[in-house]
Amino acid sequence: MNNLNEQMKQLLQKELVVALGCTEPIAIAYAAAVAKSHLKEEITSIDVIISANVMKNAMAVGIPGMKQTGIDFVAALGAIAGDPDRQLEVLKEVPAGAEEQAAAIVKEEKVKISLTESPKKLYIEICVHTTNEVARVIIEDLHTNISKIEVNGRILLDKECESFHDKVDSEEDIYNVLTFESIYQYVLDVPLEELELVKSSIELNLAICEEGLNNSYGLQVGKILKENVERKLLSDDVISHAMALTSAGSDARMAGIMLPVMSNSGSGNQGIAVTMPVVAVAQKLEVSEETMIRAVTFSHLLAIWIKSKFGRLSALCGVTVAGASAAAAITYLLGGNVSQMSFAIQNTIGNVTGMLCDGAKAGCAMKVSTCSGAAVQSALLATSGMRVSGTNGIIEEGLEETIDNFCRLGNEGSTKMDELMLDMMLNKRTK
Repeated sequence: MNNLNEQMKQLLQKELVVALGCTEPIAIAYAAAVAKSHLKEEITSIDVIISANVMKNAMAVGIPGMKQTGIDFVAALGAIAGDPDRQLEVLKEVPAGAEEQAAAIVKEEKVKISLTESPKKLYIEICVHTTNEVARVIIEDLHTNISKIEVNGRILLDKECESFHDKVDSEEDIYNVLTFESIYQYVLDVPLEELELVKSSIELNLAICEEGLNNSYGLQVGKILKENVERKLLSDDVISHAMALTSAGSDARMAGIMLPVMSNSGSGNQGIAVTMPVVAVAQKLEVSEETMIRAVTFSHLLAIWIKSKFGRLSALCGVTVAGASAAAAITYLLGGNVSQMSFAIQNTIGNVTGMLCDGAKAGCAMKVSTCSGAAVQSALLATSGMRVSGTNGIIEEGLEETIDNFCRLGNEGSTKMDELMLDMMLNKRTK
């Protein structure tokens, strides 16, 4: 296998991560757990300093296995009961009584939350205080990337320079040479036994989606779609199946179910939305397991590639990236050629671009449903040779130019939109 293929294998290993709960609040809990692990005395207070993007995604979403929600609560819970060795599964084995202890800390107003001055979109700084001690932990750029640990004024870890050089020397190198065609060729060439992680992503994400279909969580988007198919108000077709199956996983996850998912590029919802529309179509077409795994691999890698330009957190909904990636993989399942697969991405971007991210919450399941349906529709159009024309809006004749325009909207347009949305969300909560 050539060097580029080996790098793509490493990208999958890096970006497909098992996560229990929404990744922003879980990253806060992880940082708090790491900080507390360096202290011996009882907690007296916790300072939480985070970016606006992290704040909006952590404010209202369910916490796995808990009735309580909120940034202050999850920080306290992570410090009290989190297992720092589990990273994004930090709250997997919370002992009985920990929820009440964390709630008491919040009630006593021992947790202070503020916005960082750092320009980074993903920034979490936790300071856990005791009577005689203080531990400070900073997470930047990636949900598990601890860049600094400081205990009682002594620096235990500071990898700012190391992180910079690692990114320049490795990640940027591969992203500069990755192309749509090279990703597709990897999907065709890679030995199936090297795709066990992708297979695991299908199994994990399918389990939570089936749970969401069969039980009542959140807005019950997937369950209600399924029920209306059974009532024959909706057709039992590939679009309805993809929308119901995929959104059901988001329903369950946003409600705080104790089931893990395989995230993609730091997002569990995007991990679900990258895998499950493809799996839904594969089920309807009754393709082989190998074909399904290769198609899901294609979707995962395309999402990682696009997200490298789009960014991990944005004012635009990241599930739009997942939908575009899934559309190409669905076109692959439908027997489309390389051009038609690229058409599918163009079609999806021409459809769902502009969907705003107003934080992680139950309503995310509706956005997941919309993007899943758009992915199938875009693939069907593409396999018929139809593509949104380069004369339309942000769409260009070339795929990469279209993706660049899409990502520019998310990056250059994010700051003001994030400020406005966060202001609306915070003011709504204080009225």
